[in-house]
Amino acid sequence: MIKIATRKYLGKQNVYDIGLARDHNFTIKNGLIASNCFNKSHSTAYGYVTYQTAYLKANYPLEYMAALLTANSGDTDKVQRYITNCTNMAISIDPPDINRSGVDFTPTAGKILFGFSAVRNVGQNAIACILEARNETGEFKSLADFCDRVDLRAVNRRTLESLIYCGAFDKIEANRQQLINDSELVYDWAQSRAKDRASGQGNLFDLLGEGFSSTQNKRASNAFETAPKSKPIMDFTPQEKLQKEKELLGFYVSDHPLKSLRQIAPLLTPINLSQLGEQREETRLCAVVMLNNVKKVVTKKGDQMAILQIEDLTTQSEAVVFPKTYERISSILQVDTRLIIWGKVDRRDEQTQFILEDAEPVETVQMVMVELNPQQAGDIDYLHRLKTILQDHSVDKEKAKMPVIGIIKTENSHKFVRLGWQFCVQDSRITVQALQNASFPAHIKSLTGS
Repeated sequence: MIKIATRKYLGKQNVYDIGLARDHNFTIKNGLIASNCFNKSHSTAYGYVTYQTAYLKANYPLEYMAALLTANSGDTDKVQRYITNCTNMAISIDPPDINRSGVDFTPTAGKILFGFSAVRNVGQNAIACILEARNETGEFKSLADFCDRVDLRAVNRRTLESLIYCGAFDKIEANRQQLINDSELVYDWAQSRAKDRASGQGNLFDLLGEGFSSTQNKRASNAFETAPKSKPIMDFTPQEKLQKEKELLGFYVSDHPLKSLRQIAPLLTPINLSQLGEQREETRLCAVVMLNNVKKVVTKKGDQMAILQIEDLTTQSEAVVFPKTYERISSILQVDTRLIIWGKVDRRDEQTQFILEDAEPVETVQMVMVELNPQQAGDIDYLHRLKTILQDHSVDKEKAKMPVIGIIKTENSHKFVRLGWQFCVQDSRITVQALQNASFPAHIKSLTGS
């Protein structure tokens, strides 16, 4: 959207207030533009570029978002934000594919395909070598076929492992741990074959398969089937796969540890991390996050505290854990774990930060679910009895953090309503027992759905 204000004057300069509504802030004080003043040529250029990008996003969303991801592939925070935008626009992001990916993010079949250039440890020479081999002799049939056809001087062991770990070979073989184990043997096998070809010796099995043809381009299509294999092994766990993806791509692509909580998490956390800066200071918040890093800090008094790197499905952020809180919850602050965190917004030096006051692993969170019909939901006496029981179990406000969710049932629908912070309880099981004793239909539900 383009925002155009009336013509104003600042000193002798003649300016227009034109720019992106969200990316440029213009403040008008006493009839004058107080910040971000552009001359007419500058403003016109911004307006024209804004119109062009808005047109492309509206009419060619797939191509536009692919170009945006490519242009910002070196900025993890921006890429994650744009991937979230893609999700909101119903555009899927496919992980790298050894037989389909190009250098950059590519729009294809209604999706955006991850590009090789955004994969760590995969250099330009390796990418050029892979694409050349694929263009000359077609798709790769197996890991051995890949190693046999590419130049291993450009595609080293580290590059090969990175491609496996990020899922580039999943369409060929979904068991990534099997591929990693096989790669140790296959890489040596392929190097040996490359040396034989370079010296002109050839390979007995190739000769038999080709009717003794010496033409290199006519090597047997099944030559790679002679490659050695390691013993069968179970695949990595889903969590292990995602950890490697995060390490190599900078973010999760094939899945996200928090996606399974997408339906239930908003009941607890109506505000996501990307909206943290919009909240008022001292606002009490709750968030479901992944813990990416823990940086321990020692205060001047010798006490330990920590700076956490956290992320949700929208963005990454920091959380500060002061000494008293850190002493109490340090044991659960393990990297790559899913946490529900409680805290407040703090602003210092014009920067917003999350002050963490408590945390708990997602798997142990137990919500209190209370079922109501529309008549009960409108009955003041009924609600007062419910309120009294909940308040009896939320006396200690610092420890009362388990949420209470109301389920309003009708014949055709269920509506979930999160009760306010003042109704959070200390012990879910004891609260549910008290509600059931008072004839309120109540039960416990874990955040993970089990």
